[in-house]
Amino acid sequence: MKSLDDFVNEALEQVGELFPWDLEDALQETGNLLLLDVREPWEYDAMHIRNAINVPRGVLETACEYDYEETVPELVEARKRNIIVICRSGKRSLLAASIMQQMGYRKVKSLKTGMRGWSDYEQEMVDTDNRTVDEDTAIEFFTPRLRPEQLSKH
Repeated sequence: MKSLDDFVNEALEQVGELFPWDLEDALQETGNLLLLDVREPWEYDAMHIRNAINVPRGVLETACEYDYEETVPELVEARKRNIIVICRSGKRSLLAASIMQQMGYRKVKSLKTGMRGWSDYEQEMVDTDNRTVDEDTAIEFFTPRLRPEQLSKH
């Protein structure tokens, strides 16, 4: 049986990653960069990188193709664009980027450390109303809240 880490490690063999400071540089250098946030809508609404589009991981494949209710034309037509996939920690984005490569996206990378790393690097995040999110709010949001039953038994 494979674990999440097994899937992530397999994706790491195929998908390039960049750190938050690399993304900061890329945002200043290119106008053809598409930021794709694959977190759930409630996560995206709370805080995201300005100008990122939100396509939850659960509908990614249908969002990448025409003729589905979830189709996102900008994403379908972005197969030749530079795409940075973003999630909370960098795991969902790696898996999403791997799937996108299999679907013909050739210039797709994952944001290593995800939004938590972006926050730790003290980069701007905005909420659904495009207001800047303060650092304390971000720290609280990204602090894990595991219940005892969610912890491994070993």
